[in-house]
Amino acid sequence: MSLVLSPRLTPSLLHPRYWFTWLGLGLLWLVVQLPYPWLMALGRTLGHLAERLLKRRVAIARRNLQLAFPHLSAEEQAVLLRRNFESVGCAIFETGMAWFWPDSRVRALMQVEGEEHVRAAVAAGEGMLLLSCHLLTLELNARMFGLLRPGIGVYRPNTQPVLEYAQVRGRTRSNKALVDRKDIKGMIKALRQGEALWYAPDHDYGRHASVFVPFFAVEQTATVTGTATLARVKNARVLPCYTLRLPKGGYQLVIGAPLENYPCGDELQDARRSNEVVEEAVRRAPEQYMWLHRRFKTRPEGQPSLY
Repeated sequence: MSLVLSPRLTPSLLHPRYWFTWLGLGLLWLVVQLPYPWLMALGRTLGHLAERLLKRRVAIARRNLQLAFPHLSAEEQAVLLRRNFESVGCAIFETGMAWFWPDSRVRALMQVEGEEHVRAAVAAGEGMLLLSCHLLTLELNARMFGLLRPGIGVYRPNTQPVLEYAQVRGRTRSNKALVDRKDIKGMIKALRQGEALWYAPDHDYGRHASVFVPFFAVEQTATVTGTATLARVKNARVLPCYTLRLPKGGYQLVIGAPLENYPCGDELQDARRSNEVVEEAVRRAPEQYMWLHRRFKTRPEGQPSLY
């Protein structure tokens, strides 16, 4: 298993070509020292600006909402789209909060639902596959869970060295290490060793190791089968895990009960079950989901693009 641990700051990262990146990270650190209500107000304002400027992403999010929620009227979808971009703006500062805030400040905004499921797994000496999703609070999700039980996050390495340094350092503030999303053997080994492994299978990764099952109102959505593969590890529990931004401020870390009869051995049923877990999380706060991603881009052979 090749774990990515908290990195060291090396002289090469201080090369002038990276100064603008350091300036951006420094500005983010400075801004997130502001009071939390100010950060959320700034985030909503930034989200309104992004909605005006990021036309391609707006088009993708609008189309996703049309596909996922066809029962909503055009006006209701427009309201949801606007609130989604407000959430996108807030997520910028929430990333800074997750990466830079001390534990005490994070804990002050944190509520936990389902902590007993973590305690039970630890008491039994079992690993935990944290079945999560790309809610816009995902950085805080990893940080907050790590305050309960430091674990290992599955991530995509950044090709920009300073951003890679920042994200690994930020994501390991309250967790042990990260593992590359392509390192399936490393993930399996972590679970066998009784670790908590954060895993989000809800993006479209193409046809490789995927099947087509329903996700919201789209009957054939490319869905990875890796969740069931990891769930087969002996003495590992599958716990739904995600974080919601609360209407009056603060966050709720939600940890669901272990999935029963999962995996069942049928890859279509197992993929559908993992999608249902994600759907349940998203429906609690649909404006907080990452609708900017082309979730439905991969189609069965011969079917036209939905975008």
